Amino acid sequence: MTVTYLKKALRTAHSDESDVRKAVAGMLATIDAEGEEAVRRLSRQFDRWEGEIVLSDAARQAAIAAVPERTKDDIRFAHRNIRRFAEAQKATVLDCSIEVIPGLTAGQKQIPVEAAGCYVPGGRYAHIASAIMTITTARVAGVSHVTACSPPRPGLGIPPEIVFAMDLCGADAILNLGGVQGVAAMANGLFGLPKADVLAGPGNQYVAEAKRILYGRVGIDMFAGPTDSMVLADATADADLVAGDLIGQAEHGYNSPVWLVTTSRSLAEAVMERVPTLIEALPEPNRSSARAAWTDYAEVILCDEAQEMADVADRHAPEHLHVQAADLDWWLGRLRAYGSLFLGEETTVAFGDKTSGPNHVLPTSGAARYTGGLSVHKFMKTVTWQRATRTAARDLALVTARISRKEGMEGHARTADIRLARFFPDETFDLTPADE
Repeated sequence: MTVTYLKKALRTAHSDESDVRKAVAGMLATIDAEGEEAVRRLSRQFDRWEGEIVLSDAARQAAIAAVPERTKDDIRFAHRNIRRFAEAQKATVLDCSIEVIPGLTAGQKQIPVEAAGCYVPGGRYAHIASAIMTITTARVAGVSHVTACSPPRPGLGIPPEIVFAMDLCGADAILNLGGVQGVAAMANGLFGLPKADVLAGPGNQYVAEAKRILYGRVGIDMFAGPTDSMVLADATADADLVAGDLIGQAEHGYNSPVWLVTTSRSLAEAVMERVPTLIEALPEPNRSSARAAWTDYAEVILCDEAQEMADVADRHAPEHLHVQAADLDWWLGRLRAYGSLFLGEETTVAFGDKTSGPNHVLPTSGAARYTGGLSVHKFMKTVTWQRATRTAARDLALVTARISRKEGMEGHARTADIRLARFFPDETFDLTPADE
């Protein structure tokens, strides 16, 4: 078996990471030291925003009133689908208990975090769907307080459609903040809001790096880099659909990798022929982003057979994995590493990005090898508990004491010893570990 690159990437999603890391670390340190004043200053510098930071109720209602009714209906359609899928996910997360040994009962509980911070990207595009994905999921999980933020546009603030989506999905507070300053404000609990226990939502490399640095002080959904997408296609695939799907994801940004993996050289060549025309037909800034992504980050990989295609996909662990090939059930059973899987030409990554239900906040840059995407689980803690009778405590204490002493942890052993002495005063126990 051989893998042939008909097009090889010039750059990777990890290019230029060190420069971003240094800049973000400096901004976070400044915000830690100066608090809200530093956030306001960075907002003026990067967002060119001079208005209110916490969106007032009056401003929220004015933005909602400015949204056309059909747009509201479209957002409600997407919200229903995303909420229903999140509710189905939550139904799979259950409390449970078991009698481990007679008299010892142990269990688990699902407890949502108290506060979440949801970042909604702005800038080139108004990411309505990201507001729905993050806030809805936190609310379904049972989070008590949700703060949402998004970059304000000069003279406007957050686009009204995003404000409507944030309000519909249940945001308690909305911040006119983008970038590092928005993430830090939510993590630090500035402007009178609760500190976020979990930060979620996609963003540019500065937002992703801020979340990475803050991880530990707060939970995050995942470490995220530029969005990426892979199409697996055989000779049955439609070249127009494949090319369109690749460029539809490349428009995210100049550094968004897309890959075509195929067993058909003729399909690969047809796709590569169509791509430049599709790119040039896009408006700006989409056109420039897609052109740069295709030129520097895209790859076209020719394989001998389906198994080899699947192996390539598993090694890349793409954020989005779209199969346009025969025997979809085989692919569903075989593929192992992806953020979200799209099966067949009748669906497309854009459906998942906007409306179909499964979350679009997904692992990038190969992180799908070890984690899935945003779900209710990211806003919930699976905690455990236990209770024992004195009868069960007898054997537990005896073995705990001996294992603890074998480990050299005498303090642990004595917490077991005292219970044996208290609960079973008439018995004698051998509390020393066996000789080697």
